Amino acid sequence: MDTPDSDWSEDVPGPITKWDPGLTERVMGLLRPLIKGYHRSEVRGLDSFPNGGALVVSNHSGGLFAMDVPVFATGFYDKFGYERPVYTLSHDIIFTGATADFFRKTGFIPANHANADEALRSGGVVVVFPGGDYDVYRPTLEENKIDFAGRKGYIRAAFNAGVPLVPAVGIGGQQSQFYLSRGTGLAKALRLDKLMRVKILPISFGFPFGLSAVLPINLPLPTKIVMQVCEPIDIVAEFGEDPDIDVVDAYVRSVMQDALDKLAAERRLPVLG
Repeated sequence: MDTPDSDWSEDVPGPITKWDPGLTERVMGLLRPLIKGYHRSEVRGLDSFPNGGALVVSNHSGGLFAMDVPVFATGFYDKFGYERPVYTLSHDIIFTGATADFFRKTGFIPANHANADEALRSGGVVVVFPGGDYDVYRPTLEENKIDFAGRKGYIRAAFNAGVPLVPAVGIGGQQSQFYLSRGTGLAKALRLDKLMRVKILPISFGFPFGLSAVLPINLPLPTKIVMQVCEPIDIVAEFGEDPDIDVVDAYVRSVMQDALDKLAAERRLPVLG
């Protein structure tokens, strides 16, 4: 889910969501045929996943129908069960309307430092996508590039809570349709940044409507999605008690880029994997 720096800059104190493991298990049971069947998902590297609280930092793919969280959660819960919650730092927009309670009970929490800290210190696994909408709508021709648009708040979240940072990368999601452009110029020309605080107007080509600028909504193709979970990073052990955030960020992104490059080298055909 989207976690731009603006979401990190002002903390809104409050408890983490009351996660409902029973409901989460039922939802995952319904999603599993889609994730394992339609997207033929794989999650690798969970054998080295640390105990206790951990911050998973990942690239974000798939536009409106991003599958990163369901793919990771399916693999994680299959391996570790439902005693340990997976939380996702998310944009406030999903906590409005009739579905807000559903999202809270299945592990989605508003993206701010207070919530991240509480979830991590409780022993939960917290997933964050620093690139947010900038990343999830990157052009398909740049699908194998790690780019958080300079956002680094995730490092402070892991450091403050004293938990390991776990890089993870996914491939395949950006082939759910052909993403042509983030549409930053178009959004600016239409003054969406002034009228709606919207800085992108993504342009893509897909099924069944062809060309789309968010609307009409095309359906995701059955692209194979593979996620690689990398070795955990102990920030203090590797970078000291007063880490240089820029250095840590560069290292994390380099680890992720190497892992994504290896996944890309394995991939033989678009969509099919």
